[in-house]
Amino acid sequence: MVRYGGVVGWNVDVFLQSLTAAAPATIDAYRCDLTDFTAWATSAGCAGPEVVTRRVLRGYLVDLADRPAAPRTIARRASALRRYFAWATRSGRIGVDPSVTLQAPRGGGRLPRILSDDQLQRLLEDPAEPAPKSNECQTEAGLATALARRLRDDAVVEVLYGSGLRVAELCGLRREDLDLARGRTTVWGKGSKQRFVPLSEPSVAALTAWLDRGRAVLAGSSTPDGVVFVNLRGKPLSPRDTRRILDRRSVEPTHPHALRHTFATHLLDGGADLRSVQELLGHEDLSTTQIYTHVSRERMRQVFDQTHPRA
Repeated sequence: MVRYGGVVGWNVDVFLQSLTAAAPATIDAYRCDLTDFTAWATSAGCAGPEVVTRRVLRGYLVDLADRPAAPRTIARRASALRRYFAWATRSGRIGVDPSVTLQAPRGGGRLPRILSDDQLQRLLEDPAEPAPKSNECQTEAGLATALARRLRDDAVVEVLYGSGLRVAELCGLRREDLDLARGRTTVWGKGSKQRFVPLSEPSVAALTAWLDRGRAVLAGSSTPDGVVFVNLRGKPLSPRDTRRILDRRSVEPTHPHALRHTFATHLLDGGADLRSVQELLGHEDLSTTQIYTHVSRERMRQVFDQTHPRA
């Protein structure tokens, strides 16, 4: 598909610059979605947002469905269009917002993936890490690096599962955010919203070991002083680095968000109320958290079917 990243008249870059409270990943998603739409609309004869009508927007969503795009993708594109055209209206670039009544199919009913007890045990306590390459850990420096990496990886997995953080929140942790003595951390979530999240005892132990015995080994002269987690090059840990950590430790591909899903589901399984889980996860809307009640009920049904003699 031909894409036009800088279509004159659409001011997509100006719109993206206005999203000062959005996370970098959110901005990238908007850029991708709007690039696709502006390319489609330009090819359909629309030179800018001022000539776009609701019929044009509906035609675009229909075209997405015909490609075919997943309902989740179409829903996300519709959301991006609503936000873009609302901004264009507020800023005086267009007189009427054509996206006000725009509707798209809901993003699908797929339940989030929850790790099994065996998968979680493997990640937390018995990682399936590959054997070191020949002579990789034979020197004193090599042994120190291998130990530091193990301490870091242990802390990453414990915090992801023990506190249910988003991967971007984990990577953005700074030393001043941690209160290990009180077993909690300050988290800066989506839209720079602050919340306090408890740290489990294993998380506190793993973080203490990493900060006391591991971080200095991997950090370099250019490593920011305040960042908690760093990669093997001494740079702040990235979401991609985090995914690699899980892939090394797991027997099958595991996304960091699966640990967050597992955290929420285990809380509900243990009797936590939905509002508390919402606060811990940093969800703005309770309906976002409610998906885990369906997961919890599904797990109960599976346990019943597998264990009850009359099931």
